[in-house]
Parts: sequence; C-alpha cells; structure tokens
Amino acid sequence: MFRNMQPMNGQRDAQLTEQVAGRFDMAGAPVGMFPVGSGNINDTYLSVYRTSYSETRCIIQRVNKRVFKDPEVLLKNFRRVTEHVHHRLEKERDTADRIWQLPRLIPAKNGADFHVDDAGEYWRAITLIDSAVAYNQAQGPDHAREAGTVLGQFHRLMMDLPPGSLAVTLPGFHHTPGYLAAYDRTLATAAARERVSGDSLTADLCRFVEERRDLCSVLDAARARGELKVRIMHGDPKINNILMDNITGLGTSIIDLDTVGSGLVQWDYGDALRSTCNIAGEDARELGTVEFSLELCQAFTAGYIPQAADFLTGADRDYLYDSILVITFELGLRFLQDHLAGNVYFKTRHDRHNLDRAAVQFRLCERVEAREKEIRNLIAACGEEAG
Repeated sequence: MFRNMQPMNGQRDAQLTEQVAGRFDMAGAPVGMFPVGSGNINDTYLSVYRTSYSETRCIIQRVNKRVFKDPEVLLKNFRRVTEHVHHRLEKERDTADRIWQLPRLIPAKNGADFHVDDAGEYWRAITLIDSAVAYNQAQGPDHAREAGTVLGQFHRLMMDLPPGSLAVTLPGFHHTPGYLAAYDRTLATAAARERVSGDSLTADLCRFVEERRDLCSVLDAARARGELKVRIMHGDPKINNILMDNITGLGTSIIDLDTVGSGLVQWDYGDALRSTCNIAGEDARELGTVEFSLELCQAFTAGYIPQAADFLTGADRDYLYDSILVITFELGLRFLQDHLAGNVYFKTRHDRHNLDRAAVQFRLCERVEAREKEIRNLIAACGEEAG
C-alpha cells in the first residue's frame, strides 16, 4: 500500500506488537509492527502476523485525537463509507474494467471497530491492499490519468450516499474563510507578530495572503448562490493516497478515508491537481523548481471527467480551475498559520518546516495563476471529449 512498505528491515516496535497488534482479529500471532507512510496526521504501522503455514499483514493506525476529537465517530464514518462502496463494487463487478478495491476495518477481538490502550489512545486495523503502490509524486501522464480515474470512480460511487448521512469529523474542513479567520486570530498574537517581524520569508508570505484574501470566498460564495452542489467528497485525494496495481498498472483504490464527508467535489479535484501537478513536491527545497505541469493536469482531468460525467454540471466544470487555485492557497495558508501558532497541527521535521511548506504552496499558486487560460481551455476540452 505504501511505497516504502516492502523492506522488512526497519525498526520493529516490540512494545506495540505485544500491546496493540494482538488485540485485532487477525489469523496468527503478531510478530512485528513497522512504521510506514508519510502522513501528516495519524501514526501508521505495517503489522505482520504468522501461523505455522502462512503470513498475513494489515495496517494499524493510532488515531490522532488532537485532530479527530471523537475517534469513535470517525470510525463509524469509515465503516459506513466502505460498506457502501463495497456494496456498489459487488453489484458492478461483472461489468467493471478492473477489480476496484477499497480497504475495510478489521474488528478488534472484542468485536469493536477499534482498540483503546491504557493511555486512552485509539487504534484501528485496516486491510492491506497488497500488490499495489502509492507514490509521493506523479510518475508521468499515465499515472496522472489513472489517479484522475480513481478519484472520479470514487465520486461516482458516493453520489447516491446522502451528504448528511456522515457525521462531521473535522468541523470547518475546507471552509477557506474559516482558515483565513484562524490565521487572522493567530497573527494577532504576540508570538506570531514576533515570528513575522524577525523573518523576511514569514513577512513575505503574510503579504502574499493579504494580496489574495478574496480567493478564500470563491467556492463558498458559489455554493451559497446555488451554483455548486454539496455532495460526498474524499477530502484528501493527494497523489500518495491513490494506489496503483503492480500487476495491471491501473489505479485500483483510494485510501485515507478519514476526511470523507459532505462538501464540494471541487475541493477534491483542486487538491488532487495541487499534489499531482506540483512536479517538485510539497517539500521542494528550491522554490525555483516549483512548477504546475499542464501535461499532468490534462492527463488527470482526462481520467477524471469521464468517470464523473453523470453528475458534473456545467457550473461544476466552470469552477474546476478556481478549485485548484483556492485549495492550493488554502493549504499554504494552513501551513503558514500553523507555523505562526508554533507547529501544533501538522507533523514537522524542524521548526521552519511548515513555513517552507507554505512557501512552496504559494509559489505553486503563482504558477497556476500564470497558466489560468491554458488550464481552463484543457478542462473545457476534456469536458467536450467526454460528451
């Protein structure tokens, strides 16, 4: 499921193997839990179980309670979403162009969807989509097209699930004006003002925000006017949440379902393009290398729109360009706000990590702005081809 999952020479966490892995209903005895993945929120492990004749593996995660305040609600949503999708996939299996997949929860031995340890931490086990790999960056147009196909397929499968049927796990998620308000509150603190006055890059990024405040309301205003419809969206469809089948080379699944809920499909499209088309990656060391790839944008959109054609309206397509710009700006704003707040939300490797991330996203915004006409034209052309 993760690109760095195959080597088993990583550091085994013996304590977690004993205290956590054995709590889930897996065949065999747990022999190791190994840290994997590059997520910013939850702690993720590959857990290995063995019998005298077989070996099985699964993913075990510690839910970050600082982010997800009610883990039990989160897990109820996870089960609702996966059961819905698996039901749809079974109905369509005979006419599908591939075997589509989605992880499911593995119950604890007491029948619950989770295990709570002695410290009150919530753990869940998830099936492993094996013989599949996720990449942190797009590997080329074919990969981008498959990523678009996977996201479009997920949206299509979720269209008959009512938006209000899932609980809200992250209040205010992707409400860009809300992130701007949080940024303003943080910026008003003495600690944040000191960070701004003492660093030229921080001050430059704050000026960038001031120049683009109006971006924050573009999608919310369109929704308020009735131009955009609330549906079920994934919430975090970046390129490394798309699994590629090692055998067929086709997209097979989308993972990291914690943010699935009511929202705009434009949020997903914009976030997916933000991550897919940034050829330098989110942690680019040189801002001069940050670019928005039109080739990858075209390939992703050509994969996405045919899958989504049954529900996308003309207005939906009209705001796809805006969504790329808004969501890229939003993530940069969130990184900057977290830096000013002292790095309390996202995992960081050093004190300036969130600042550097914000700089990359804002540079990507500039590249998207510079290519607005070309991006709008290719979206329109993909829409025409899909009919």
